[in-house]
Amino acid sequence: MKKPKWVIEKEQAKRASAAETVWLFGLHAVRDALENPAREKLRLIVTRNAHDKLAESIAAAGIEPEMSDPRKFAAPLDPQSVHQGAALEVKPLDWGSLAERCLGDGTRPPRALLLDRVTDPHNVGAILRSAEVFGASAVIAPRHHSAPETGALAKTASGALERQPYLRVRNLADAIAELQKMGYMVLGLAGEAEQTIEEVVAPIRDRPIALVLGAEGPGLRQKTRESCDALVRIEFAGAFGSLNVSNASAIALYATVR
Repeated sequence: MKKPKWVIEKEQAKRASAAETVWLFGLHAVRDALENPAREKLRLIVTRNAHDKLAESIAAAGIEPEMSDPRKFAAPLDPQSVHQGAALEVKPLDWGSLAERCLGDGTRPPRALLLDRVTDPHNVGAILRSAEVFGASAVIAPRHHSAPETGALAKTASGALERQPYLRVRNLADAIAELQKMGYMVLGLAGEAEQTIEEVVAPIRDRPIALVLGAEGPGLRQKTRESCDALVRIEFAGAFGSLNVSNASAIALYATVR
């Protein structure tokens, strides 16, 4: 009996996911990945200088490095990549389910970030750094129209990619609904919102809060707006434009935890 088309496509997607690997580069990103026991490491390429700087991490990871000439660096990276003589091929991290990650640890009300079509890896890397600093349970983005794990994202995250859960979900509206069922108040950031984030957050600090940020320019999609419990804005000191999404995420997260 011939398999249905959707079954074939699902099997193909599963095989493609199993075969997916990422090349991380740069001393910080490679060191943190080497020291992360949850990270599956496949191939390490280093120059002699980088090897000396990473010697302890390489030994701890138990991986045999391949030595490379710095003038003809052997890793398959973009020529513009600032690799600092170190590149590590890895499998993407598996952070588990949204429910597992967003329940919180019981010490304080959890916080989460959702990204709506934020595709720039440098922005997402910076957002992961802020999320780690302010103790977010997870950064959540759709599998399509978002930044996947890449070397550029990892380098910008400066190690946070190894420690800060970054969940890629099938549908952002479904993820919002799941968080709401878990008791989260979901706030979408929009420049034209009537209420400021401080006004809305003040009476609900003891509740789980999720913040939804859209791409610079188009902002949140209509479906995403309709899924949020409320829209809020960051108060500005003048008639300026909008903040970079990574800066906005840091300010908004701080407003929910301070």
